Amino acid sequence: MPQDDTGAPHRGGRAHAAALMARYPHLTDTELDSLTHWFRREASALDVGLLASDPAVAAQYRAYSKAHRDRLTARDLLLGALLLALAAAAIALLAAAVP
Repeated sequence: MPQDDTGAPHRGGRAHAAALMARYPHLTDTELDSLTHWFRREASALDVGLLASDPAVAAQYRAYSKAHRDRLTARDLLLGALLLALAAAAIALLAAAVP
């Protein structure tokens, strides 16, 4: 079982995320980081859907999602700009190839 910085076993998974979500927004920074990490790196679509549909944490899930999950990050904006630049370059190449 993975361990945290203190050497204690790290509790992961949907049950731990649900327990943290039930206490949201009254989480420590470490707990909030753990929850965010779970959503970004560990949770499957099924995990997220089951957590989102749990009536016991639905309000907290919506609040957490609005504050932490539904925002565009710098990475998202950079990826969008890169795709836009690639599309513009492809159109310019096609336009230059047409006599």
